[in-house]
Amino acid sequence: MPILRRASAAAKSLIALALPVLLLSAPSVRAAEKVVHVYNWSDYIEPRMLEAFTHETGIRVVYDTYDTNEIVETKLLAGRSGYDVVVPSGPFLQRLIKAGVFRKLDRDRIPNLKHAWPQIASRLAAYDPGNLHAVDYMWGTTGIGVNVAKVRERLGDVPLDSWDVLLKPENARKLKDCGIQVLDSPEDIFPGVLKALGRDPDSRAEADLRAAADALVAIRSNVQKFHSSEYITALANGDICLAIGYSGDILQAKRRAQEAGNGVEIAYHMPREGAQMWFDSFAVPAEADHPDEAHAFIDFMMRPEVAAANTNLVAFASGNKDAKEFVRADILKDTNIYPPPEAMERLFTNTAYDERTQKLVTRLWTKVRTGR
Repeated sequence: MPILRRASAAAKSLIALALPVLLLSAPSVRAAEKVVHVYNWSDYIEPRMLEAFTHETGIRVVYDTYDTNEIVETKLLAGRSGYDVVVPSGPFLQRLIKAGVFRKLDRDRIPNLKHAWPQIASRLAAYDPGNLHAVDYMWGTTGIGVNVAKVRERLGDVPLDSWDVLLKPENARKLKDCGIQVLDSPEDIFPGVLKALGRDPDSRAEADLRAAADALVAIRSNVQKFHSSEYITALANGDICLAIGYSGDILQAKRRAQEAGNGVEIAYHMPREGAQMWFDSFAVPAEADHPDEAHAFIDFMMRPEVAAANTNLVAFASGNKDAKEFVRADILKDTNIYPPPEAMERLFTNTAYDERTQKLVTRLWTKVRTGR
């Protein structure tokens, strides 16, 4: 669930140190006929890790990217996608497993699964019972990104770690002139709004979902745009002052602003009402043409030093517990990326909507986006 990016000097240094080890850790086995087709989120992997994988295994990586889960779902359900590894998010993973899209993983061919983070794997099991079909790549939360100076100027000492900063019409009105953007994803937004309203974030009740939509429609006239990536650059450049989005994206905007030295201070807040967790996980389509290569790719990505190199670039937490040893100190200490135990208790997950609920959610989201 991401979009990004360029590595900081520290991240580049760590990768530069780690890469020779990866390249020399096994002999190069060149085989031109070996290939793995990977379909992942945009700007969501350290390119040198792909190079290291090919150098070590001789498996060429054909790497394509996407910006929404809906694109992945449509391609996989249509059949013959041509991909061997894909990285869907939780509810979409759940739906696609039920549709028979993914094969069960051969865990014996992924020995580096021993590095998987048990707490994250257990939460991912809400979408993939028994963790039979998927391995978590990255995880994070959906929350609130703010341009601190601009929001404080308009809202004073209003708590910034609450959905009230957006959902109270008087707050949204005051922020309209400096710009508000919201993630264009009802699966990520409705659960958080439901939690803020004191309702079950995983509710299927029509009354609950309509209440969430109504709360958003009430402030819709103050929202500049619903988009799943533009808020990153807009925050970093100071073009907007509030965004509801993915943790890593907002923290990337913060880093971009710091690197640019433009004086824009960005902060990310997990909502005090509770934040939704999301998971992006490796899965292998049942129709994959290169399942052996797919398993090799997943196993390589589950090496702690490889997982850490990816986290150091994208600023999302890795589902690899042993990667922490190699993760940059500033990322590891950031409680918005790696929350402490007490914060983890306030995080929740939401499962995939059934067909009837999905139709309702689609209609309600259209109402939210149009304001009618």
